[in-house]
Amino acid sequence: MRIPFVSRQREYILERLSRADAPAISRVHKEGFSRPWSPAEFADLIDQSTVFGFAARQVGDKAGLAGFVLARLVIDEGEILTVAVARAHRREGLGRELMDAVMRQLHSDRASHLLLEVDETNVAALALYRKLGFREVGKRRNYYAGTTGPATGALVMRRDLR
Repeated sequence: MRIPFVSRQREYILERLSRADAPAISRVHKEGFSRPWSPAEFADLIDQSTVFGFAARQVGDKAGLAGFVLARLVIDEGEILTVAVARAHRREGLGRELMDAVMRQLHSDRASHLLLEVDETNVAALALYRKLGFREVGKRRNYYAGTTGPATGALVMRRDLR
């Protein structure tokens, strides 16, 4: 499946993630998380039958990945495992496109709802998730380890899909 779209400035395509994407995913993940996941961790997740995801690639760019999302579906509950956009591609709508792709997939798989955890200090992500209809349903204190300061909490958010 290839889904073309035009952001504010560039052309992209969305494609299903594969195990071969693990090194590129890890590099992008490292740009946005204090405890990045390794290529092996991503490969192991992608190999699981309940896990799926999408990669955003700039058309004509052979250098790699602009962003990705990794999700899981168990019975009728979807969960965002992680989502990241490379610094050079932020503020172009990729996060929304990636989340929309997951929600379309989960809707077609008849999932009832989608859960995610987000750092309570990540203003951009919180704004996106709220625009997409997610609401806060819980909080995990000191969930994300701080690299230069104290640990921060995670907000647990939910969006009903039916």
